[in-house]
Amino acid sequence: MQPPSAVEAQAPEVRLVGQLAMELEEMGGWLQPHFRRREAHSAAVEYVKALLGRAQRKNAWGLSEDAGHRAPYAFQHLLLRAKWDADAVRDDVLVYARRALGEGGILAVDETGFLKKGEKSVGVARQYTGTAGKVENAQVGVFLSYVTPRGHALVDRELYLPEPWTEDAARREAGGIPEAVGFESKPALAQGMLQRALGAGLKPAWVVGDEVYGRDSTLRRFLEDLHQPYVLTVASNTHVWRGFYQVKPGDMVEEVPAEAWVRLSAGDGTKGPRLYDWARMRLNRHLGLSRWLLFRRSLADGKVAFYVAHARRNASLASLVHAAGSRWAVEDDFESAKGEVGLADYEVRTWTAWHRHMTLCLVAHVYLAAARARANLPPQEDLPPKALGLPRRRNPMRAFLARRGLH
Repeated sequence: MQPPSAVEAQAPEVRLVGQLAMELEEMGGWLQPHFRRREAHSAAVEYVKALLGRAQRKNAWGLSEDAGHRAPYAFQHLLLRAKWDADAVRDDVLVYARRALGEGGILAVDETGFLKKGEKSVGVARQYTGTAGKVENAQVGVFLSYVTPRGHALVDRELYLPEPWTEDAARREAGGIPEAVGFESKPALAQGMLQRALGAGLKPAWVVGDEVYGRDSTLRRFLEDLHQPYVLTVASNTHVWRGFYQVKPGDMVEEVPAEAWVRLSAGDGTKGPRLYDWARMRLNRHLGLSRWLLFRRSLADGKVAFYVAHARRNASLASLVHAAGSRWAVEDDFESAKGEVGLADYEVRTWTAWHRHMTLCLVAHVYLAAARARANLPPQEDLPPKALGLPRRRNPMRAFLARRGLH
């Protein structure tokens, strides 16, 4: 038997390049109805393609240079004054993610910080951000990530406004903050995003989040009233009901018998499986579903992390552990979105411009997630060849895959 030729060996990669190029053009198609003018739509498509490009600094100037413009005026107009509905585009990002990554995934909520200088950028304040690991001058955005076995991507965003911003009329006007926007806590912003996703018909297997969201009883009750399973991190002193008494996770862990601990992986990390010892304890039921305290004990130092879980009565410990481990996907999404599609490279000051930039970053980020999902599918030799339609300046497929982290 003759060995396959170089052309035949590259055929699956060639087809993949063509499919990704077509997917990128289709993305421009589903953006089109959200723009009143052709010029604004063209600028938005160019903006997303530039976010996916190789510019070192993905602000208006860097993106404009990558798109072949001499000045950033078209992109500045797109973010500041053009007529288009960023929230409608945001809603379509979730539709695209469900189509590309599949149904029944996990919704992970978290926030990230954007370090800033000065006091002019809307929402900027001295506040704690995990980006710096301390209190810094920063903006903070709350995001929703959609996670499935095929991949994960950011699908929603909200800017957190500290209370002083909502009470200062001059700053509100300078920042272009709509009159209807008042102070909302981070868990309240998360609840709004979850309401949108669930209202769109998404039926996630779980909702997950860290202690900022787990300690908020209003958010937990919102999910419970919808019969939505969740696994949320809580502090050791969070009050929960067990029987007729309020108890604290930090006290209850002392009652877990030694034989109840089970060693399980919370998913693969950079160094292999993330192994911990896990145990759980039943709490009071709510609306036919069960609640648990979930305990995670480190193998290295014995420190224990605490979760409250809400799920069907026969949910296994392994399923709760899998859900808890899925929360790390949103942190990966922050890292990739900042590194790959310019999530933190913006230089805008107003409410509208911030949300528009973030929305177009979501479009670029979910496209990359879809591309990775497609690249990881097993080759289908019976697919008919696709016309590439790619510009000649594109790099070969191998370099493309390496640049985008496609395996």
